[in-house]
Amino acid sequence: MNRNWGLAFCLSYSIGLFFTGFFGVTNPHPSIWQWITVIFGLLLVYFLASIIIQRLNYKNFTHKFWLIAVIVALFGMIYLQLRIPQPNSNDISFLLTNSKSQIVTVTGKALSESRQTANQKIQFWFASQQVTTSSLTNQSVEGKLYVTLPASKKVEIHANQVITIQGVLYLPKPNTNPSSFNFKAYLARQGTFAGLKGLKLIEIQQPPWGLWMIRQRIVSSLRQGLGDSYGSILGSIVLGRQAVDLPIEVRELFIKTGLAHVFAASGFQVALLLGIVFRLTRSLLPRNQLIIGIIVLVFYVGLTGIQPSILRASLMGIGVLIGMCKNRKTYSNGSLILAGTILLIFNPLWIWDLGFQLSFLATLGLIVTLPILLLWFDWLPPTIATIVTIPLAASVWTFPLLVYSFSIVLTYSILVNIITAPLITIISIGGIISAVTGFIYPSLGSAIAFLFYYPIHFLVKIITFFNHLPGSSYALGKLPLSLMIFIYLLMLLIWLNPWFKRRWFLVSLFMLALTIIPITYSRLNLVQITVLSSSNKPVIIIQDRGKVTLINGDSEDAFKYTIIPFLTQQGINQIDSAITFKSNFDWSNLANYIAVNNKINLENNQTVNLANIQLDLLNSSLLKLRFNEQFWVWIISNKIQNSIDNNIKLSPNVLLWSSKYLDQKWLINIQPKIAIATTSDPLSSTKNLLQQKQIQFYWTGKDGVIQWNSKQGIKTYAPEVY
Repeated sequence: MNRNWGLAFCLSYSIGLFFTGFFGVTNPHPSIWQWITVIFGLLLVYFLASIIIQRLNYKNFTHKFWLIAVIVALFGMIYLQLRIPQPNSNDISFLLTNSKSQIVTVTGKALSESRQTANQKIQFWFASQQVTTSSLTNQSVEGKLYVTLPASKKVEIHANQVITIQGVLYLPKPNTNPSSFNFKAYLARQGTFAGLKGLKLIEIQQPPWGLWMIRQRIVSSLRQGLGDSYGSILGSIVLGRQAVDLPIEVRELFIKTGLAHVFAASGFQVALLLGIVFRLTRSLLPRNQLIIGIIVLVFYVGLTGIQPSILRASLMGIGVLIGMCKNRKTYSNGSLILAGTILLIFNPLWIWDLGFQLSFLATLGLIVTLPILLLWFDWLPPTIATIVTIPLAASVWTFPLLVYSFSIVLTYSILVNIITAPLITIISIGGIISAVTGFIYPSLGSAIAFLFYYPIHFLVKIITFFNHLPGSSYALGKLPLSLMIFIYLLMLLIWLNPWFKRRWFLVSLFMLALTIIPITYSRLNLVQITVLSSSNKPVIIIQDRGKVTLINGDSEDAFKYTIIPFLTQQGINQIDSAITFKSNFDWSNLANYIAVNNKINLENNQTVNLANIQLDLLNSSLLKLRFNEQFWVWIISNKIQNSIDNNIKLSPNVLLWSSKYLDQKWLINIQPKIAIATTSDPLSSTKNLLQQKQIQFYWTGKDGVIQWNSKQGIKTYAPEVY
C-alpha cells in the first residue's frame, strides 16, 4: 500500500464519520430506513468519485482500492454509532423517570476544575458514586453530572476531589428554539444525562496531587505579577482556556473581535515550545532531542488538558521531530490528515466538535494557502508579509464554517488579527518564559510576567476599541449545510485542479454571490410571524419584507438567549419597532445587543398602526394583532372577561396564550382556526377540548418555534429528541 492509498483511507474513515450526520448529530438510535438511505448515499458518492478520478487518468486507484475505501467508510459510520454515549442501567439520571427534579445528596469525584459560568455560577463535571434521596440511602449509582453552585460558595474544585453535595437533580430540557444553544444535546455529547443545582456542600475532601498543582502554581505566579485579569489572560494564552478560569467579560471581548483562538492552546504554542527545546538541546543527538521533545509535549498536553487543537498540534509536532531524527522530509498535508485520523480514532465524536473542525481547517489553510499569499505579498518585508498573510490564510478556510455555525461575520476580525499579531507573539514568548520560571521560582516568574503588563494592556485596549466600533459584527443569516459543503468543494477544486486554480478569482466571486444573494433576496421578500418561547412567555417577531417588529421581548435573558440567536440566524441587524406592555420599561439594556429604531410602550386600550401591522391592547389582558390579512388574538392575562364583548365573535386565524390550561368559556367568543400555547406540556383536558372543536393545536414544548408565512402557512421547527 503506497502513501496515497494510506491518506485516501484516512479520508474515507472521516467521510464515514461525516455521513452519520444524516442520522442527526449523535443520534444513538437511527432507524433501519435511515441506515439504508445513508449507506446508499455513501455508495453513490464513492461511485461518482471513482468515475471522476478515472476520467482524470489517476490509474493508481483500482477496484480493490475503492472496495477497501468503502469498507473503511462503513467502519467509520458503525464505529461512531457505537461510541455515542448512552446512560447505563444504574445511571443517576434514571432516578428522575417519574419526576422532573428531585432533592438528592450525591457523593462522588470531580472530573474537572471549577469554572465561572456566564450567569455567575460555579460549574464543574462530577462522577456520581452514591446518592441519598427521600426513599433511598447510599444507593450506588454512576454517571456524569453537570454541577452548578452559587457563586457565593467561593470554593475551588479540582479533578479527583471527593465531594458530597446536596442539591436539585434535574433532567435537561430539550431546546424549544432551534436557533438557541441546545443544552441537552451538549450534555449528551459529553456523556451526561442529568444536572445538579447544588444547594449545599456537605463534605469536600482535600484534592489529591495532580498536574493541577503545577498549573495553579504557574497561574498564581502570573497573577501575582500582573493582577487577576491580566494574569489570567497571560495564563490562558500559554496554557489554553481549559486550564485557566478566564473572566467571562474578557473571554467575550476576545470572542467578539475574532481572537478566541488566542486562548486555544494549539500549533503556535507547540511551535514556540519546540523552538525553545531545539535551541536548548542543539548539542544533543537527534534521538535525544526527539525523546526530550516528546516528553515536553506530553507534559504540556497534561497541563493544558485534553483538547482536540492541542492534541492535533502535538501529534504534528511529534511528526516533525521524527522526521528530523530520521533526516526525512515531513509532508504537512499527510501529517495533518494522519494526526486528524488518530484523534478521530481516539474519539470519533470529535468530528462534530467545532474546535476540532476549526483547528483542522485553519491548519489546512496555513499549509495550502499561506505559500501562495506569501508570493503575492513578496513586495513586503518577510516579517510583515508573514504577519499579514497568516490570518488571511486561516480565515479563508474557516470562514464558511464560522458563518454556518454562528450566522455572523466579525467585520474587523482579520484586521484585528493582523494588528495584534506582533503583540500576541511577544506576549506568548514572554508567557512561556515566565510560566517556566514561575514553576521553578514563583517570585522570579512574577517579575518576568510584570514586564509584559503593557503589551497585554495595549492588546486589551486595541480589542476594546475595535469591539466598540459601529458595525463590528454583521448578522449574515444561516448558511445552508448543502451550500457550505458546495463552497468547500469549490475551494478544494481551486487547490487541486489547474483549471479552477487559474480562474480562482471568478470562482471566489461566484461563491460570495452564492452566499449573499439568496439570503438577501429571501429576507427582502419574507412575510412572516414567528412565535418563540422564553420561560413559557410568548415572544412575537414579525418580518415584513425587511422590516422587523418585536413584541414582548422585554426580558434581558430572553433577549440574550432566545431573541438574539433567532435574529442572527435570520440575518437581522436591527429592529425597526419594539413593543412592550410595561409602561416603565428601560430600553437601555437592549441597546447592548442590537439597534432598536422605534420603541413603543403599549398602554391599555391603545391602538398602534405600523405600516401593515395593527395592534389593539384591551385592558392589559388581550391583544389583537392584524397583519397581512392575518388576525391573531393573544390572551395576555386570564382576566379577559372585561376585554370581550359577549355579543361579538372574534373568530381570529390564531389564538395565542401562555398556559397549560384553556378555559372553555373563552372559546365561546374567541373561535380560532388555530391555537398556539407557549408551554412545555398543556393539560390533557385542553388538548381534548381543542380536538373536539376541530381546532389545529400547536405548543412550543412539542413543536418548538412556530411560524406563519404568506407562502406556507403554519410551519414548526421541533427540537430533535433522541
